[in-house]
Amino acid sequence: MNVTPGESNVTGAANYRSTFVMAVSKNVIVVVLGITINYINATMIHTFNKHHIFKMNPRFILFIHLVVNDMIQLTTSISLFIFTYTFHTIYVHLCCLLILPAIFTTQNTPLNLAFMAAECYIAVCIPLRYNTICTVKRTYIVIGVIWTMSSLSVLPDVFILLATEPLEFLNSRVFCHRETVFRTTYSQKKRGVSNILFLVMVWLTLFYTYFRIMFVAKAANADAKKARNTILLHGFQVLLCMMVYVQPLLNQVLTYHFPSFVVLIRFVSFIIYQILPRFISPIVYGLRDTTFRKYIRRYLCVVNCHPKMAHLRK
Repeated sequence: MNVTPGESNVTGAANYRSTFVMAVSKNVIVVVLGITINYINATMIHTFNKHHIFKMNPRFILFIHLVVNDMIQLTTSISLFIFTYTFHTIYVHLCCLLILPAIFTTQNTPLNLAFMAAECYIAVCIPLRYNTICTVKRTYIVIGVIWTMSSLSVLPDVFILLATEPLEFLNSRVFCHRETVFRTTYSQKKRGVSNILFLVMVWLTLFYTYFRIMFVAKAANADAKKARNTILLHGFQVLLCMMVYVQPLLNQVLTYHFPSFVVLIRFVSFIIYQILPRFISPIVYGLRDTTFRKYIRRYLCVVNCHPKMAHLRK
């Protein structure tokens, strides 16, 4: 069938309109999920700041640091997602400002989980020394160590970028991705080595603490059994974090077998690898704790928060 220019223009407009609607729908889904998760996380931070009992407990300090870390990671990741749909390419120096917090917080998550597992191990296996080893001051030192280790892994890429790339590249527009900005061979090899070292260290910590706690749990200690389950959840969370490192390879394989669904594959992988772990964290580590759950109910529930509706609780 012959197609007239007018019909061609209508068809092109329809295709563009469909693409535009899909793009808006995906961005709305991502933003709604981000706002929902950050609302829950912000409520947990508010609960932590309102009650002194949490500020004196190393376990809750590490947990709330994980929550803040997840909020930063989620906000920067969603911002990058929106920018890629809106502008497609952005300036390299602006991309660095957006991508560095996302990289830092992504590196922080498994390290934070490893220290949370170590805290569980100390509480269950050597409880008599818990108050001596796990102090508030040392907990904040641990948080500083987490950020220092992430910095030592990421900042060399920035120095390499400034030393090797011409000024024209810094002022050019690129698709904002880590491999696009930090593109030297040395940066890629260093990134692979640092990821392996971090993950091996985290998994050894999780395995050691889990099996030590498991032996204690055989004595029918309820706290030990709960700690053992917590370590398993840490392992599941780290496994989700590890999926970020295999995400490019997995996307390539899926794209090769399903080339017509490349856009959908990238969108679903973003939801699974970037948003889903941040949705699980507050539910698993915050609402699962009876003490924290008792206090956070006051802020999550609209009825409880609104004084005019307090009579509905009776």
